Amino acid sequence: MLSRIKPHTVVALITLGAGLLGSLSAQAAVKPCDELKQEIEVKIQASGVQSYTLEVVPNSDVEDENMVVGSCDGGTKKIIYQRNDG
Repeated sequence: MLSRIKPHTVVALITLGAGLLGSLSAQAAVKPCDELKQEIEVKIQASGVQSYTLEVVPNSDVEDENMVVGSCDGGTKKIIYQRNDG
């Protein structure tokens, strides 16, 4: 039975398998909110902004998508940015 499988079919199956493994490893690399929030803080401070608020909220609490600067915990939460004047 294996002798009937064409070489290009084997290559396609190997490619598909590699793609599935790659997507599984990407899903396993879920970024924790605290880690992502810290990375965002570093970038904000490097740009010279001194007075701001970053808050981690559940997706259901997002009122303004324009304020979202990150998604974490597997897409279940968002990081909200607000620049404070003064």
